[in-house]
Amino acid sequence: MARREILLRRIGHEILLQSGDSTSRVLPVKKIAKNEYQISFEKAFTFQPESLVHTTQRLLAKDPLASDYVVNVLNSARVAYGYAISKNKKDDIVACLGRKQPVAPYLINIQFKPAGIMTAKNGYLLGSLTVLAFVGFMFLKSVQPRKAFVADSQPTSIFPLGAMSFDAEARKLLINGKTIDLTRTETRVLRIFALSPNETIERSRLQKEIWEDEGVIVGRSLDMFISKLRKKMEFNTSVKIVVIRGKGYKLEISA
Repeated sequence: MARREILLRRIGHEILLQSGDSTSRVLPVKKIAKNEYQISFEKAFTFQPESLVHTTQRLLAKDPLASDYVVNVLNSARVAYGYAISKNKKDDIVACLGRKQPVAPYLINIQFKPAGIMTAKNGYLLGSLTVLAFVGFMFLKSVQPRKAFVADSQPTSIFPLGAMSFDAEARKLLINGKTIDLTRTETRVLRIFALSPNETIERSRLQKEIWEDEGVIVGRSLDMFISKLRKKMEFNTSVKIVVIRGKGYKLEISA
């Protein structure tokens, strides 16, 4: 349980970094029920749903007992955003990706599925999933049809990177009214960094996700694209891509 609380604090830490906040505190994690925890923050912040989903999945994958959980982001005691992750991926309930949330004093509640939950007496969690499914259905019904989300898709998303914004769908960097176009490959590389700011990304992972999965063998191509991205972001001194010798690269975002 102590390890789980550390992972939850790490989630809060990374969410603040993704919003451009590297100084305010993540407050002590509270256990508000037997299998439910609450992450609170010193200051208001904004978040990108896609980044929140990715961050919780990546970090909670390190907890062997946290394969099924429901996340609710609260604002003034009301659910501003929520989703459910299941060990059986086809049962995941995730909607409204790409809709950046406004700055607010959010709380993040994470409710884990108790071991052996198979009966009706545990209906409160199943009920939460049902509510989320209904909300997702109503949202999808209210907008025009679009392709189902799959692992390789790239949903609309805008990532705050210090004083700059990165529009992954439009393949653009935006700052002070200025727009800088990115190539498809530059966008894919930067998107991996944007989803894990201030975290070392191994060269092997970048090569596999960007090129090798498409059957292309690369030599110095990665270094070339990193160099091009650095040049396009050099006007933004709060963000830089640094080399982690012997490992890979890191997207550093400073206050």
